[in-house]
Amino acid sequence: MNSIVIAPGPNGRLSVIMPFDPQRVMKIKTIPDRRWHPQEKLWTVPDTEGMLPRLLAIFATDAVEVDPPLRPRTCSFGHSLGYAPPTSQPGAASRPLGNSTGLERQPTATPSPPLLDHVCEAMRTRHYSHRTEQAYLGWIKRFISFHGSRPPADMGEFEINRFLTDLAVRQKVSASTQNQALSALLLLYRQVLNRPVGDLGEVIRARRPQHLPVVMSRGEVKAVLANLTGDKWLEASLMYGTGLRLMECLRLRVQDIDFLGNEMLVRHGKGSKDRITMLPQSLKAPLCEHLKKVRGVHDRDLREGWGSVELPHALDRKYPNASKEWRWQWVFPQESRWQNQKTSEEGRHHVDESLIQRAVRNAAVKAGLTKRVTCHTFRHSFATHLLESGYDIRTVQELLGHSDVKTTMIYTHVLNRGPAGVRSPVDGL
Repeated sequence: MNSIVIAPGPNGRLSVIMPFDPQRVMKIKTIPDRRWHPQEKLWTVPDTEGMLPRLLAIFATDAVEVDPPLRPRTCSFGHSLGYAPPTSQPGAASRPLGNSTGLERQPTATPSPPLLDHVCEAMRTRHYSHRTEQAYLGWIKRFISFHGSRPPADMGEFEINRFLTDLAVRQKVSASTQNQALSALLLLYRQVLNRPVGDLGEVIRARRPQHLPVVMSRGEVKAVLANLTGDKWLEASLMYGTGLRLMECLRLRVQDIDFLGNEMLVRHGKGSKDRITMLPQSLKAPLCEHLKKVRGVHDRDLREGWGSVELPHALDRKYPNASKEWRWQWVFPQESRWQNQKTSEEGRHHVDESLIQRAVRNAAVKAGLTKRVTCHTFRHSFATHLLESGYDIRTVQELLGHSDVKTTMIYTHVLNRGPAGVRSPVDGL
């Protein structure tokens, strides 16, 4: 018998019967709490949830036979793990193996759909952002390529550490980049391949150094803004005046701005968290003028039969006409419409972030700044200047949307007032 037989075993375990092969032995040794029974000449593994699909994934290149009582479990688990459950070949008669085992011949389990498709499903089920999804897929592909396209199910802690060591030693990536790669691999093994956490052992997690953020003075902010015009000036002013991140600013919709309440609602910020921040008084008039122009563009799109925007989640199915409503439009839309090549529909997305990034970089050069100024520097400057003005750190934490006040406390180090900046209580007597 050259095939692998998986059948119910004693004491709540699964029996794995297979002829000796060094490669197969290495594969089954990746299973925790596996046991070799020399008298029966078989292996047993814990009969836990997801164990059967994991065995099928590990032995995906081998002929596998599954005991009939276990086959419904392959159907329920196989699709969620990216591997098709073994089924009988069309037109082939099933035949029992052995005397009374009741096992039927099964063809080799094949990956269908591909493993990366199930990685995408796992991330979208957990509502990971699109950028995180693309980054994690890239790291998983690099991990597989680094090890010569070996199946991830055949690898474990040793291969993960080799990959992370190469990133740190040879490629000299930063600690945050190395940890991002590790997070992608942990998602692959824990959520997709259903490898329990303890099986991964001691993986290397880099220690992130503490870096102080780059902060501009008020004069430097004024000089950079002076070299921006039009929409770019308004976007940069909003980032500095409200503490918005770049994508939070570009993803603003018309209904998120409350002119009467002097507030702005940030939807689905970092970590999918909503928060409220202020609307600067000095920006209300320029913002109103900007929205009048955007409204004119939207009305023209509607007259031409378009005017739809992308809605979050499944709102386009729940409210079919909402995508053309004014309140759902982007505050900063593209100049030109994009076209769906499949449906020929046209619409507008928000402004591409690279445009404002390039404009801010050029403005900082024109202003003569030697600091590395980015769009995120406006957010750092916003927080630092609020603390300089005497606002308490909890208020700044809420405006920035930080979950932990320790994250906000980094800006107290930037102030660096020292003893000279503290007024002794005896001077107040």
